[in-house]
Amino acid sequence: MSRVYVCSCFGVTEKQVKAHADAGACTPRQIASACKAGTDCGSCVRRIQAILGRGDCSRRALADRGAPASAAAAAAPVAGFGEAA
Repeated sequence: MSRVYVCSCFGVTEKQVKAHADAGACTPRQIASACKAGTDCGSCVRRIQAILGRGDCSRRALADRGAPASAAAAAAPVAGFGEAA
């Protein structure tokens, strides 16, 4: 199975970006905080935006209910680097 790299600078795959999004990251900046993608040359930021889309965000839903937005990210750990695809 081939890996689809989103960020060549840091070797971040599409699967990893989606996992961070599932864990609560809603913006490219939050993805960058989680895995550095988009923080070097910046050529992957538009791709990250496309992956995130405009769908529902668990962090926004928590914030709307009055819970801290960071609770979503803390609740679900993300498999990181070195993971087999």
